Amino acid sequence: MRLADVFEQVAGSEAPVRFRAYDGSSAGRPDAEITMVVRTPVAVNYLAQAPGALGLARAYVSGHLDLEGDMYTALASMWDMASSDEIPLSQRLKMLRAVGWVKLVNRVPPPPQEMRRTRLLGRGLRRHTKGRDAEAISHHYDVSNAFYEMVLGPSMAYTCAAYPAEDATLEQAQFHKHDLVARKLGLTEGMRLLDVGCGWGGMVMHAAEHYGVRAIGVTLSKQQAEWAQKTIAERGLGELAEVRHLDYRDVPEGNFDAVSSIGLTEHIGKANLPAYFSSLYAKLRPGGRLLNHCITRARDDEPSMNADGVINRYVFPDGELEAPGYLVSRMTDAGFEVRHLENLREHYAKTLTHWCANLDERWDDAVAEVGRGTARVWRLYMAGSRLGFERNVVQLHQILGVKLGERAASGFELRPRFEPDTGG
Repeated sequence: MRLADVFEQVAGSEAPVRFRAYDGSSAGRPDAEITMVVRTPVAVNYLAQAPGALGLARAYVSGHLDLEGDMYTALASMWDMASSDEIPLSQRLKMLRAVGWVKLVNRVPPPPQEMRRTRLLGRGLRRHTKGRDAEAISHHYDVSNAFYEMVLGPSMAYTCAAYPAEDATLEQAQFHKHDLVARKLGLTEGMRLLDVGCGWGGMVMHAAEHYGVRAIGVTLSKQQAEWAQKTIAERGLGELAEVRHLDYRDVPEGNFDAVSSIGLTEHIGKANLPAYFSSLYAKLRPGGRLLNHCITRARDDEPSMNADGVINRYVFPDGELEAPGYLVSRMTDAGFEVRHLENLREHYAKTLTHWCANLDERWDDAVAEVGRGTARVWRLYMAGSRLGFERNVVQLHQILGVKLGERAASGFELRPRFEPDTGG
């Protein structure tokens, strides 16, 4: 059986993706925008060992499988090829074995970009211990600051932007996001802000520069902290802003006026959420506010993580997502009164569109900086994430809570206006 025959049985003869293989066979529509190219038998081994997305990711990241054309279009086309899900796993394995070149006894190791379970287990059997969290964060964020500058742009904000208009640039949207968070937190000059999981310090610097706030940020990524401290000094913000290479659980100060958590909750773990929100509650003065900004699941009856999923293996080891209702419940259990909730799902799809375009524009530079395999991981995961937000597989929620003051005083206006003035 030729590889093209296997492809046709899985995807159908009129598949929107063209297929070409090293055995000379081909299938699919000749005018398709996307061509899947199986370059070596190793790609087939990967698919036999892990049928589905993980096997495809391994084959692509390692270079044994290629996708000619736009990655987002390729993933959208494959998403729509629902017929592949109708073939049982046993039948797919039978077809792969029928090709004749697959030797299941000679397993091919995953590419080095994959986080091996043994590496995580070496830092602790339980998820989300301090040592294991540090390893997981380092895997994703300590790649290369230069690489992230290529992808993220000048803002170095690796979280969902908030677009004030359809035609806003990425930089305008990231500024708008930081200002939206600042307004929700009610920041004013002289206040003290703690930003947990602060990344490259974007929120810390925005609060200091535009609101006169004394801001402390903490991150488990050493490279992020070094970049942020250098930038803080260059921008003359050292008297107000600081970023530390530190676990949020080890911050000694308290009595903050506000806490922002932008993109950290995904790394906390479901079992640790009560302690997480309680610890942030304890860091606030009465009347202080928490803005929790994180990726969420669209449904509460789905698992928090897929241990064998591509995202968990290649991008966010030990990452867990919860539905917004669950997060609200844990916040209220910790003592917060929830005052506002907003879903920015479409905004994250637009953010990822810009990041993907940045990576494609600087592709050769990115490969030179981090290697082809790592660059492929980011191209695959960002395009796939864009599709996930567009198709409502995942969402992005900002949840605003307050630690009530004396006699349950919230400090909020009757009709607060959070949206920054864009001049429109």
